[in-house]
This record gives sequence, C-alpha cells and structure tokens, in this order.
Amino acid sequence: MSIVKQIILNADEELRYPTPGELRTIRSFCRTGTTQIRLAKTLEYYAPTIVEKGTRKFWQICPRTPSNSGSRKKTEAAQRDMGWYIRLISYCLLAGNDQPLREIGLLGMKELYTNVGIPLDNILQYFRCLKAEAIALLSPDDAAAIVPYFDQIIQELVRPGPAYFGIKDRSVAKAA
Repeated sequence: MSIVKQIILNADEELRYPTPGELRTIRSFCRTGTTQIRLAKTLEYYAPTIVEKGTRKFWQICPRTPSNSGSRKKTEAAQRDMGWYIRLISYCLLAGNDQPLREIGLLGMKELYTNVGIPLDNILQYFRCLKAEAIALLSPDDAAAIVPYFDQIIQELVRPGPAYFGIKDRSVAKAA
C-alpha cells in the first residue's frame, strides 16, 4: 500500500480529513515520485547482475550449499528467489514504505527456508552478499535508499523465531 493510500485510509478510519502533516507527507511523496520510479527501474535493470555477482560471492563464503550443489534446478531456484526479493524492494520504493516487504516477503520466510532444508545462516549470508553487490553497482544515493530494505530482510533472519508455548505448570502435565 502506498503512503498516500495509507494516509487516506487512516484518516477515513478515524473519520477525519488528513492532517496538515499528512498532507505534507503526501506532497513530499509526490515530489519524489520520479526519483522512486527511476530507482525502481535502476534496480530492475541491475537485478540480474546483483543476483549473479551476489551468488558468486556467496559461494565463496558458503561453498557447500544447496544452490552450489551442482544441481542446476537448485541454483536457478535460489537465484529466482533472490531476484524476487530484489523485486520486492523495488515495490517498497514505489510504495514509499516497507509494507510490500512485510506483507509479502517476510511473512513465513524463515519457516519456508527451514522447512525446505536450507540453513538460515546460508540465506543470511546470501542476502549480505546481494546487499554488498547492490551497493557496489548503485550510486551512493540510490544505495542508501535500498539498504534499509536489505537490512530489514537481514534482521528478520537473525531475529529469534516465535516462542515455544509449552506447558508451564508441570503439575497440570502430570495430571493429564
């Protein structure tokens, strides 16, 4: 959801008009629209290179990984996934916030990779390599705009998973 839509929905939910501060946010977002579109196009253009170079760098760090097992299918799947995350970052740039990443990309991410047998440490390293390659290929200003989204993905991978909800009272367990 774009910042504009989010502001309108929030105001409508509260049965009010957008505040002067919210209107300034919309104005600022509209002024930077051409920059956001240009950056999204730049990221689209460089995505294959970022993924390719990031993959090679990742394999230097983690040579024993499913994507580097000699299986073309696993390599293509890994690169497809990494390209998909870069595309999600471009959606965030266009929306002006991280909502596409939070709602589409991070939800269940750790569980997915764990369930298919890919070590989370490997995925974490892969994203760090992609981030480094993106920074190297983009101008400093463009890189600064995408780094927070890469950092958000990385933080999601290092954050502990959901708490285990077990029986706290042992006497209840014995009675059962």
